[in-house]
Amino acid sequence: MENRNKSEFSVTFLWLAVLFCVCLIASNLFATKVISLFGINLPGAVVIFPISYILNDCIVEVWGYRKARLVIWMGFAMNFFVILTGQLLVWLPAASFWDGAPHFDYMFNMAPRVVLASLLAFLVGSTLNSLVLSKMKIADKGRRFGLRAIVSSLAGEFTDSLIFMPIVFFGTPIKTLAVMLLAQVTFKVCYEMIILPVTTRVVRWLKKSEGIDVYDNGISYNPFKIGDV
Repeated sequence: MENRNKSEFSVTFLWLAVLFCVCLIASNLFATKVISLFGINLPGAVVIFPISYILNDCIVEVWGYRKARLVIWMGFAMNFFVILTGQLLVWLPAASFWDGAPHFDYMFNMAPRVVLASLLAFLVGSTLNSLVLSKMKIADKGRRFGLRAIVSSLAGEFTDSLIFMPIVFFGTPIKTLAVMLLAQVTFKVCYEMIILPVTTRVVRWLKKSEGIDVYDNGISYNPFKIGDV
C-alpha cells in the first residue's frame, strides 16, 4: 500500500472529524448525570467519551498525527463554543412563562474551574494519545494495532483524568480521589478493549477504501502547529 499523505480531506475523514466533535460536546452534557455501574458512581460522560479516543485512534492510524492534531483542535474549538454560548444563555433572563430555566441552568451553568479542567484535560489527553500511537506505529512498523491502541488510550485517558479530577474535585480526600480516578480510567479502557475488534476492522477498511496508510516519519509533533497538515 502506498505510504502517502493527502492534502485534501476525504468525505470519510470529514465524517469522522464531525463525529469526534459531537462525542466531545455530548460528553460535556452527559457529564451532568451521575450513573451507577456495579456499585461504582461515574459521570454519564463515560458512556460516550471513550468513543472520541476510538475515533482518534482511527484517524491517527490511517491519516497520521498531523490530521489528528487538526481534529483535536477542532474539537477543542467546538467544545469551547458550545460552553461559551451555553453560559451566555444562562446569563440571559428567561421568559416569565417558561419554567424550564432551572433545568437548563443545571445543564449549562458550569463553574469556571470545571470548564478549564474539561478543556485542558481533553486537549492534553487526546494529544498524548495521538503522539503515543503515532510513535509506536513507527517503532512497530505498523504491526499490532490493537496493542498500540490500548497503550496509547491508557496513556491519554489516565492523563485526561489526572488533570480533570483533581481540579474539579479539589478538596476531596486523596484516597477517594484515587479510587474515582482509577475506576474511571479502568472503565474507559475496558470499554475500548471490548470495542477493539470492531475498531481494528474499521481501520483496515479505511486504509483500503481511502488508499492511505500514513507513517509519521520526520514530522513535527508540536501540538500547536495546526496549519501543518
